[in-house]
Amino acid sequence: MQTLTVGLADRSYPIHIGNGLLGRADLLLPHLPHKRVAIVTNTMVAPLYLEPLSSMLQYHGVDVLPIILPDGEEYKNAATLGLIYDALLSSRCERNTPLIALGGGVIGDMTGYAAATYLRGVPFIQIPTTLLAQVDSSVGGKTGINHPLGKNMIGAFYQPQAVLADIATLNTLPDQELRAGIAEVIKYGLIRDLPFFEWLEQNMEKLLARDAQALQYAIARSCRNKAEVVGADERESGERALLNLGHTFGHAIETGMGYGVWLHGEGVAAGTIMAAELSRRLGWISAQDVARTRHLFERAGLPVAGPALGVEKYLQLMGLDKKVLGGKMRFVLLKAIGHAVVSGDVPEDLLRQTLEACCKNV
Repeated sequence: MQTLTVGLADRSYPIHIGNGLLGRADLLLPHLPHKRVAIVTNTMVAPLYLEPLSSMLQYHGVDVLPIILPDGEEYKNAATLGLIYDALLSSRCERNTPLIALGGGVIGDMTGYAAATYLRGVPFIQIPTTLLAQVDSSVGGKTGINHPLGKNMIGAFYQPQAVLADIATLNTLPDQELRAGIAEVIKYGLIRDLPFFEWLEQNMEKLLARDAQALQYAIARSCRNKAEVVGADERESGERALLNLGHTFGHAIETGMGYGVWLHGEGVAAGTIMAAELSRRLGWISAQDVARTRHLFERAGLPVAGPALGVEKYLQLMGLDKKVLGGKMRFVLLKAIGHAVVSGDVPEDLLRQTLEACCKNV
């Protein structure tokens, strides 16, 4: 097991990464002093991991309240969030009752937001069971739900007490979900870690084959990158915005297609190629850099073109992005592979050309 730390002074917390962590009572019990916990999961994950986790906690005298939600991005909304509140209130959960998020990014985001708002704040723990959640959404304290007009537009910054990334849970992850998680792994190499990008070029097939050693290395390297960024800029006033490479385009794809049609990582993959192409049109990176980036995403089995929503639709949806400042869209773009920047100085004609070139009927 490896343990990293997200450094946030008195709110710092550990990220534990290893095999078989769901059975490690010693990693959870220190965060459950009152011997009561609510576990929020979904219909896909519950049959796999809810019973073993609950039984282990109950063996140590912990009272467990299971809350099982429907599975899918389309349920990441206020109505489903209300189901968590209903269960907590009906069971008279108090401020000292932590919530455990057992699942992927949707469960982690909703559980975190419920924890931030129930009784004005209760503790929570992240146990991510997808690669995307283990390398990205479970770390950093971004929580929230979607709105019909935009993804993740309602939420709060609220840090967990701990993150347990059990690599064994990836053995039950569908191939499509594994590939979607790799999109966020590649992102770290592109924005700030060229040696990691080069490692991914050499080891992509090992990740796709679920080689445990390669997965642990990629997860730990990704989490270390994110922990450093979050520790320096918790509330995304500066450097943390770089973690959104590909997300302005990707969120537009997810919202425009309807939540759940494209996986988040798939939208990020296509969106990252758009960001790279826009960077090329600005004269910042070469066509060879774009091709190299596209090739790595293709090897991961990820889409490298967005759906043909139409340029005007893309512009409308991207105008709702959280990085918009003073009515002006801002983009995370590449100065080089391994060096990203945030820029609001993007000529509209280049943006339109990029959208026309990078979108097709897929």
